[in-house]
Amino acid sequence: MTQPHPPVTHREVLAIAIPIILSNATEPLIGIVDTAVLGQLDKPSLVGAVALGATIFSMIYMLFSFLRMGTSGLTAQADGAGDQNTVATTLLQALTIAAGAGVVLILLQRPIGGLALYVLQGSPAVEEAAHTYLTIRIWSAPAALLNFVMLGWLIGLRQTKLAFLLQLLINGLNIIFDIVLVSGFGMEIEGVAYGTLAAEVIAVGVGLWIVRRELMRREAMPAVSEVFNRQKLVRVFRVNRDIMLRTVILVSAFAFFVNEGAKGGDIILAANAILYHLMSLSAYVLDGFAYAAEALVGHAVGAGKRERFMRAVRLSSLWAGVLSVVISLLFWLLGGLFIDLLTVSEEVRATARIYLLWAAATPVFGFACFQLDGIFIGATCTGDMRNATFVSVVIYLVAWAALTPAFGNHGLWASLLVLFVARTVTLGALYPKILRVSFGSVST
Repeated sequence: MTQPHPPVTHREVLAIAIPIILSNATEPLIGIVDTAVLGQLDKPSLVGAVALGATIFSMIYMLFSFLRMGTSGLTAQADGAGDQNTVATTLLQALTIAAGAGVVLILLQRPIGGLALYVLQGSPAVEEAAHTYLTIRIWSAPAALLNFVMLGWLIGLRQTKLAFLLQLLINGLNIIFDIVLVSGFGMEIEGVAYGTLAAEVIAVGVGLWIVRRELMRREAMPAVSEVFNRQKLVRVFRVNRDIMLRTVILVSAFAFFVNEGAKGGDIILAANAILYHLMSLSAYVLDGFAYAAEALVGHAVGAGKRERFMRAVRLSSLWAGVLSVVISLLFWLLGGLFIDLLTVSEEVRATARIYLLWAAATPVFGFACFQLDGIFIGATCTGDMRNATFVSVVIYLVAWAALTPAFGNHGLWASLLVLFVARTVTLGALYPKILRVSFGSVST
């Protein structure tokens, strides 16, 4: 039976977005704290190593981000349709995939690490420390991927307060362990890696308890045969395949950015790493409204409520746009203090200030494509999102080839902004198709 669904309100958008913003804001703080505690040792190679190691794991986990995004969109649509059985099935299918993928990552750690360090080249000192980081942190892979699934499932159900608590636990423990192990016990990059490992393992136990309680509350416990239902699995794999291919393309673009920066030497690598943390901070904050779009759009599509869809898009995007301007201004005014906090190296500080304007501009240039990502994920129009990403990265590489020979690292940062704009334009061009596929009309 169709349930009544009132129009989306500002309050509903904020109720979903604010907990995600608060939890996401702690995510880049991990990298910031990692950089800060190692930066106090005045060894730029360690700052570069943790940036390189963290980038490798970011790329690995971005490849598996479909576990969060696909779970969120499919769960939101099932919840909007009132199908609690599919809500539970989606979770169990994703948890099974995540556990298996985590074990595979551990088994393949040597070739993965070797290939990553070959592609993301650094100095010998940077690569040696990064290898130590990789061999420790890789053991957290199964727990990390399981946590991705549980976060996506809770977001899809609009249970963002629970998602906030889980993410806060993961990131809070990570930060505490890093400070204690590095500053307290005198460990270097090993302490950063062990801190992440411990935080992920503890959090996965708490997360499983949370989702079990939510399943019991909903009285949704499907049979094993339903979890492996062919029709449902085909849809899950289609959505996840498209998201993964899109992510591979996008990860390659960001890896290319890091690699090109590394070619400029340890100082440029460290400066870019600090500014990349600044950019990541804005992306994680703005993602709060993208996640709100995922949940609300998916729910509206599942319920067949076109007006809720339209208001979810408008209101979440409005808030994201306003926030992006505020963040850019704050970064421009306070970015120097941020740089000084993360390193004591005067050479790295001076170099980072030269390129600060680019990092400060990324929120304004990036918020629209983040929002469109959330809309496409919520509507599970993942094939179109994949295709748009491919075209955008081609445009990005053309911009890099045109700009970097003349402008160096400035050109590298400028080409990254071109990538954000290209993603907005290509996804925006495909947006009317969502209305046609989901509701049979493109009129407003």
